[in-house]
Amino acid sequence: MSEQTPQREPWYAALPQEERVPLLRHPIHVMLDNLRSAFNVGSIFRTADAGGVAHLHLCGMTAHPPHKKLEKTALGAFDYVPWTYYERNRVCIDALKEQGIPVIAVETVEGAPSLFDMTWSRPVAIVLGNEENGINSRVLARCDGAVQIPMAGYKRSINVATAFGIVLYHILAQWGMPDDSGHAQL
Repeated sequence: MSEQTPQREPWYAALPQEERVPLLRHPIHVMLDNLRSAFNVGSIFRTADAGGVAHLHLCGMTAHPPHKKLEKTALGAFDYVPWTYYERNRVCIDALKEQGIPVIAVETVEGAPSLFDMTWSRPVAIVLGNEENGINSRVLARCDGAVQIPMAGYKRSINVATAFGIVLYHILAQWGMPDDSGHAQL
């Protein structure tokens, strides 16, 4: 079995060149570290589509298309968001680093600054971890840094798909969302 499984062709690949109008993609990569819930993965696909994420990197036991539960919450977004499945997390991190993309963990770890104090580089890769155990310690050690979402509750925990939406839209707000339709020329 290969280390990574490439995604399908984008939806517009079958169209004649003059009819292709792909969406603008922001240089944000998202690594999902062994997410347990296919429903969360589907929700992340939908949010990634809405925010124009460049690429989703699905690692380890993270569900990937085709998957019935993922499809239920993704509502077809996996056809629009570029994605790759990696059997091993380290292969994904190595690929991101080879491209010169800083890898930032979203995790409640000692010393991690607040999400709101972070200046986000372009491009950037954010890592989201397992719903119960967080980001694997070996993955965390290979990240270039970490940020945390400030929380006031007793649980000090938030759903991973919700956390992704918070982080994504904070990055986009800092960078400035495009005012137009979000379409780009090929």
